[in-house]
Amino acid sequence: MSTGSDYVAVDYGSQFYFQGCTYVVASYQQYFESRAKVIFWLVESIDVYLLGTVMLVFGMGLYELFISNLDIAKVQSEEKFAHRSNLFGLFTLKERPEWLEVKSVNELKTKLGHVIVMLLLIGLFDKSKKAAINTPVDLLCFSASVLLCSGCLYLLSKLNGSD
Repeated sequence: MSTGSDYVAVDYGSQFYFQGCTYVVASYQQYFESRAKVIFWLVESIDVYLLGTVMLVFGMGLYELFISNLDIAKVQSEEKFAHRSNLFGLFTLKERPEWLEVKSVNELKTKLGHVIVMLLLIGLFDKSKKAAINTPVDLLCFSASVLLCSGCLYLLSKLNGSD
């Protein structure tokens, strides 16, 4: 049986997802009005979506590790709640997705690390679109930063053993 703290993590994450949706709507408005800040709003929405994902993974991971006993919760939820749902009952979830299941603290740290690295990369790209490229050295530094970020993402995925 799940407690109210199970839904607190989802609530914080859903606030960020709602804010990300408002940024996407703002980008569409800018596209039809002046097209001045469309990319800005889309990058901001991706940033907020990733922040919501961090909150969701962190909250649900802590809940699974320290609060709930998943074996008992799964058995009871299958018996009593055959169709667990979220988002006002529109989508039924019988169990948590695989990417949200956390078995150890190290696995939780790894998942949070991946999402935080993605947040940092989005922040880098947000800063880079504001940077003025006037000389070939500026362009070389920009391309080197993109190459280093790509390489770090590749190494991070290989260290974890994911595909």
